[in-house]
Amino acid sequence: MSEIRPVLQRNDGTTPQAFDGVFKQIAPHLAELDRFLRGQLDSFEPEIRTMADYCIDTSGKRIRPTLVFLSGWQGAEEIKPDLVKVAAVVELVHLATLVHDDIMDEADVRRRRRTAAREFGATAAVLLGDAIFAHALHLATQFPTTEICAAVSESTRRVCAGEIVQTLRRGSTNITRADYQRIVDLKTAELFRVSCFLGAKLAGFPSGYVDAVGSFGRHLGIAYQIYDDLADFFGEESRLGKTLGTDLASGKLTLPLLILLERLPANEATELTAEVTGQRPPQLERRLLQMRDHGVFAAVADAVHRELTAARVAMRDWPRESPTPLLLNLCDFLGAQVAALETAH
Repeated sequence: MSEIRPVLQRNDGTTPQAFDGVFKQIAPHLAELDRFLRGQLDSFEPEIRTMADYCIDTSGKRIRPTLVFLSGWQGAEEIKPDLVKVAAVVELVHLATLVHDDIMDEADVRRRRRTAAREFGATAAVLLGDAIFAHALHLATQFPTTEICAAVSESTRRVCAGEIVQTLRRGSTNITRADYQRIVDLKTAELFRVSCFLGAKLAGFPSGYVDAVGSFGRHLGIAYQIYDDLADFFGEESRLGKTLGTDLASGKLTLPLLILLERLPANEATELTAEVTGQRPPQLERRLLQMRDHGVFAAVADAVHRELTAARVAMRDWPRESPTPLLLNLCDFLGAQVAALETAH
């Protein structure tokens, strides 16, 4: 089994001391999750078991399962089987979306190795992602009530809807900031939200707290996706472990590109539009220099911090519940990640 990695990492590979303690507390939960996921491989047909194993690895950041465990946190002593199972469900949904994302982005690297599409071919990878989705929903049906399966199914549909909307908008600059926010809310924030919601729900917290934690997850998810879009330009491939620059190359108009388009002179904006629409090859280095010249990093970082503030506000009325300080540490840590990107450049 691979070594479990921290939920998030600075560009220098270190973790803030405050979050180190949190990670040590949840490490046994994540280890149990990895054992559970490995145990699911026998449920796949022998012909595709190796392919599923390739995707269900232990090298990922496990952000969504971490949200499940932290939102349902009642102490380090007991590892609740229901939380492990629902953490596996949301992680499998996420892994399936990654398989599909990499096909659409034509990405070569994911988690420091070849993507499933590069390893098995795009056609097989599409079906592999579908199989992983299906198994996630199968696990969700194993809870004693239909509420869990209903929540997971609805979230999965919303995630897929976000991906569809984004796919239909690829190669187009006819996208507003509101459109971008809507896509992010569906394709990323929804799974963050349901991870937090299900963790708190299964742990038996009051309904008001369950709703607050869900709102927290949604805002954290938006913040994380904006950060991820920023890292696609300002990150380092060797440290992030995935192909960078795919957003521009695939015609995906994310917030950094939206803001750059707003700030460029008309003639240069026209050239960038031609790159997004596929009429001319992308010039990633040039666009990165322009982003620096036009203050794009600071503007996108501000958007991340606004969402982090909203996430903190969602928890304001629940300071005494045990998960609250642990969840708020995630906001601090993501803020530190943004600062680390800026320092690296």
